[in-house]
Amino acid sequence: MRSRLAGFIAFAAIVAAVPAAAREPAPAAQTGSGTKGPCRAALSEGESYTICVVDLKRERVRLFWLGRDGAPYASLSSLARAQGSALSFAMNAGMYDADQAPVGLYVEDGREMKRVSTANGPGNFHLKPNGIFYVKGDKAGVLDTAHYLKARLKPDFATQSGPMLVIDGKIHPKISEDGPSQKVRNGVGVRDDGRTAIFAISERPVSFGAFARLFKDDLGCRNALFLDGSVSSLYAPGLGRSDLSRPLGPLVGAVSR
Repeated sequence: MRSRLAGFIAFAAIVAAVPAAAREPAPAAQTGSGTKGPCRAALSEGESYTICVVDLKRERVRLFWLGRDGAPYASLSSLARAQGSALSFAMNAGMYDADQAPVGLYVEDGREMKRVSTANGPGNFHLKPNGIFYVKGDKAGVLDTAHYLKARLKPDFATQSGPMLVIDGKIHPKISEDGPSQKVRNGVGVRDDGRTAIFAISERPVSFGAFARLFKDDLGCRNALFLDGSVSSLYAPGLGRSDLSRPLGPLVGAVSR
């Protein structure tokens, strides 16, 4: 109990220290029984995170990219206005190009809008193996790209990013224990039952190694995927939080069933 209290105190202090320009108020939203949304503060190795745990039997995890006008939502606040109180949380959902289009596989409502990428190249996306987060019905999963292609899945929603953080219970072989790259990061993992999706965002810059260990050791995810860094943003109305950032590409969120 004492450690949980310390985590919440640390989180409150961090939120208070963030400049007002980096956040805008979000309406409080009640989801579930007596809880304010799926997100909570957490500590791992002395670092503060916000963790959003979604039970897919109770809420629907889905992806968003283009609004009704055919233009990218571009921001969490735009998505929140469009979805209203049904949206319990959202964050950015993978890497994108200058036109805010996904750089890899993107599937929305069963329609493949961008094809899977197996190309080599620079940057985190191409740090193989990269991977795919997908949702089919009331189950979700994270697979490295090669295994996803072999599985021949027909998901309702999918987004490709990279690198994988955790692969079959082991940290990505190219991720060092604590490398020099320190960024605010966000990612997603799925519990073995396939019905619990876990999203995380760091509250300050952390290494890839620390972020991967969060999913592997603290969140119990045998497979987890890095979504992005630096632009990582969160909408969590239950916490009164709606982050501002540069224009975003694909977004992921939970809506009521």
